[in-house]
Amino acid sequence: MPFRRRESALGPRFAADWLIVGLGNPGEAYARTRHNVGFWVVNALARRAGTQPKAVGSLMHIGVGTLQGQRVALVKPKTYMNESGRAVAQALQWTGCDLPHTIVIYDELDLPAGALRIRAGGGHGGHNGLKSIARHAGLDFIRVRIGIGRPTLGGEPTWDPDVVAEWVLSPPDPDDRARLEAAVERAADAIETILSAGVEAAAAAYNRKA
Repeated sequence: MPFRRRESALGPRFAADWLIVGLGNPGEAYARTRHNVGFWVVNALARRAGTQPKAVGSLMHIGVGTLQGQRVALVKPKTYMNESGRAVAQALQWTGCDLPHTIVIYDELDLPAGALRIRAGGGHGGHNGLKSIARHAGLDFIRVRIGIGRPTLGGEPTWDPDVVAEWVLSPPDPDDRARLEAAVERAADAIETILSAGVEAAAAAYNRKA
């Protein structure tokens, strides 16, 4: 069932104009892996917004700051990727935001490492984090996808689940790491463009190959 916003008489706990969620897995073991690139972008945005997401409750790290004159809540779920929707649903309640004012940042296997794609709405594309968000909140949010590339087997792209799992849960090699670090800053720029000029302007500027 799609999320319906509920507010207390005192208003949302972390009132914001925008909710920005980076997807990843918690813990030091996953911090530098491809699957955590959404967390990297939230960290970059937090530096720009003058905040630091802190653990609140059992589901998320959250920090509130200002970007482009907008009050933004920056969230990193404390759940594993396939339970991200629980954190997003709670964050929507705690911030008073709706899905059209929610941006979700995540890794994309079927884009070259470092490429960006921005759009409003869409399906889950088989991504476990988005599947969870669909179950707990809905899919009518803005998504910022960051390419991590697809692994190969015998020189050909592979969809083998074991190979894919090892790929997304491992650190990138130095070349891909450099591409992803550059993409993180471009993604942060793109999100600031969404806030200041809208999704279409951001997509026109940043939906290009790495």
